[in-house]
Amino acid sequence: MTTRTRILTGITTTGTPHLGNYAGAIRPAIIASRDSNADSFYFLADYHALIKCDDPLRIQRSRLEIAATWLAGGLDVDRVTFYRQSDIPEIPELTWLLTCVAAKGLLNRAHAYKASVDKNVETGEDPDAGITMGLYSYPVLMAADILMFNAHKVPVGRDQIQHVEMARDIGQRFNHLFGQGKEFFTMPEALIEESVATLPGLDGRKMSKSYDNTIPLFSSAKEMKDAISRIVTDSRAPGEAKDPDNSHLFTLFQAFATPAQSDEFRSELLQGLGWGEAKNRLFQLLDSELGESRERYHQLIERPADLEDMLQLGAQKARSVATPFLHELREAVGLRSFVAQAQVATTTKKKAAKAARFVSFREDDGSFRFRLLAADGEQLLLSRNFADGKTAGQVTKQLQSGQPLDVRNEDLSFSVWLEGECVGDSPAFADSAARDAAIETLRVALTPVQE
Repeated sequence: MTTRTRILTGITTTGTPHLGNYAGAIRPAIIASRDSNADSFYFLADYHALIKCDDPLRIQRSRLEIAATWLAGGLDVDRVTFYRQSDIPEIPELTWLLTCVAAKGLLNRAHAYKASVDKNVETGEDPDAGITMGLYSYPVLMAADILMFNAHKVPVGRDQIQHVEMARDIGQRFNHLFGQGKEFFTMPEALIEESVATLPGLDGRKMSKSYDNTIPLFSSAKEMKDAISRIVTDSRAPGEAKDPDNSHLFTLFQAFATPAQSDEFRSELLQGLGWGEAKNRLFQLLDSELGESRERYHQLIERPADLEDMLQLGAQKARSVATPFLHELREAVGLRSFVAQAQVATTTKKKAAKAARFVSFREDDGSFRFRLLAADGEQLLLSRNFADGKTAGQVTKQLQSGQPLDVRNEDLSFSVWLEGECVGDSPAFADSAARDAAIETLRVALTPVQE
């Protein structure tokens, strides 16, 4: 049976989506979400937004606009898991568990933190001036987003590759410390879409709110037409040949046109189509492409309760995965119920103490060995060879003394060590689950019973 690939995409809620966001990220992600072999998780990264923005009204408005944009663009909430990060309380709890294993040196190397420090140093400020713990530990929160749902692939821009690599590092560290042979976290891979369009803005630079050169996505048709009219072009008059390959107006047209439409538009520009008419053609194309989605967007914006209902359903789907998984992780690090653990431990210890037994024997070469047998007679451990019976007896006493056991996994078996030396080995088990169960039986059998 083929394992379905789990893909996770976060959308930071700090602004209003524009045409560049749609072509570069939203449209390709929505198309990818229709892949029947993938489980897609899309979330509004509103905790991340708090790192960049301290305006509550802007955060709230952006969450609404971005949720409406994705749904109006065709995201099918029945096919994918679409949720707000802040609706999943397991995310911040996992963030703390991961913070406790994340190396400070690793976070010191994060690009965003280093860039802020370098900027402060250049201006003669204290290196950490204005830097919050939110910015500093941002990679750990992103690791929690990814690892909570054990995503296989994370579509990101090149500036975010480092954060996916950090999620791998932190996840591996947690697995090593608490897994006891079990891999809690899947190691994610960054998915770089080289073919994704980076659209030029009104002035030819990358379309960005920071340059104030954006074309609105789902505002009114009039506002879109006004923005397109401000696209900078050269001074060639109507009738003069235009160069499509050096025209960002043509680049914008090409991003939304069919190959046939692009070829026709290219031909007309070479034949002297005026810039005014060319801009009108671009508007007509975009209005035709986005008109229906724009209408759906405004319906959603005017009915926030419908959006809220969809996101709450998405949160339920996400938490059906996150809640049991976090319970497992809490158990792994020792955050367990006193009552449940005490009952299990007491019952199991008494049974194991009565049933488990050491059996000593002598080999033909005169050396001494022992076996530790479980209640059903299954061999849990076979000791190494000892020169005399006294030494073998001392080892069995040490094993039952209550000191922490040094058990080391070796594929489908394990070994037990005392003071840096291997004293016994298990048989090979059918699978890792059987091996782990035998280790737990061994630990209980060797734990002194408290009467």
